[in-house]
Amino acid sequence: MMSRNAIAMVASLGALALNGCTVPPSQSAPQSAAEALRPYYATLPGDLPQANAGATLDVSQPIQRIAFGSCNHQHRHQTIWPVIAGHDPDLFLMIGNNVYGDYGYRGDADLETFADAYRLQASHPEFIAFRAQVPMLASWDDHDFGPNDSGGSFAFRERSEQLFESFWRSSETVRARPGIYESVTTGPEGQRLQIIMLDTRFFRDPLETQPYSYEWPALGSYAITDDPDATMLGAAQWAWLAEELAEPAELRLIVSSIQILTDAHNWEKWGNMPRERERLYEALAARNGGGLVFLSGDRHSGAIYYGEPEALGEGVWELTSSSLNYSFRSGDNRDREPDPLRRSGFMSDENFGLVEIDWANGRVTLDLKAADGSSMHAEQLRFR
Repeated sequence: MMSRNAIAMVASLGALALNGCTVPPSQSAPQSAAEALRPYYATLPGDLPQANAGATLDVSQPIQRIAFGSCNHQHRHQTIWPVIAGHDPDLFLMIGNNVYGDYGYRGDADLETFADAYRLQASHPEFIAFRAQVPMLASWDDHDFGPNDSGGSFAFRERSEQLFESFWRSSETVRARPGIYESVTTGPEGQRLQIIMLDTRFFRDPLETQPYSYEWPALGSYAITDDPDATMLGAAQWAWLAEELAEPAELRLIVSSIQILTDAHNWEKWGNMPRERERLYEALAARNGGGLVFLSGDRHSGAIYYGEPEALGEGVWELTSSSLNYSFRSGDNRDREPDPLRRSGFMSDENFGLVEIDWANGRVTLDLKAADGSSMHAEQLRFR
């Protein structure tokens, strides 16, 4: 394990170079702390943790049922996996906090607690059996990316990406670029489903915090920024997203680890960067056809939302599912967080989301499922 002093020395080398201090002429000055750390990472053992190979997604076939979830702690029970499998999904989306790698993390560059979290998750029989039956795609959130609420300023994000891509057996396309964003289109013409998995961590600028106040509501401490340069996705991912949305599809699922529509709290959300959210709406408004649904997690509660953003120019539904095995409360907590966009309770019991597509009639059912498989709340919408 690299000591904190060693980390500081490596990071200082990058900082000195950036500040114009000289380095030996035989050396190329690192342009960032991340670049300075790469030679060290190259010396670490290459046997990174991996999940079992799992089922393969046949992209030529139409998808009718997708399950998804977030907030799965590797040290907690894994009883929800056979329940989800019992609903026979064609695909499962892990959309963030898939493990809690920051549990016990003390700031080492190796991210050993993250590697240990993946190893433990890979060993659970229920998880192994589920992967053998159901194809999976994954994105991350803060606790499997870095420390709580971390973003692009996390110094060891490149190591985190290595661990993620190894464990989830990411495609060569994902491995070839910074960040872990990904898009998959399935089905023949007339039944094309595009799944866009956004990366809201690797490139995101730091969030602004509210000044301390005794009157703070118990709904988070992040402020709204009007900084025109603040980014959620970063330039490369924004350009990629525009290209993906130019592709034809009859239905698109936009997967974000954090919530998109709501402004009812001050935790992490797209609304903390309203210019970026407007940019997202504008990009989606310019898409090459197809219905639209948002999927999100993060909140340790589940709910269904409906909004009509002006920049989008149409109504859109969002299903938030969290958490798979790490709930903080129980029951319906809607009174704690009033929200005019929410069309359901704010359900804090363990849960997963189910998206069912009726291609023949152009309908989608969004269903928030309890850990026993029963429905907490469902909504049906038309996408054509």
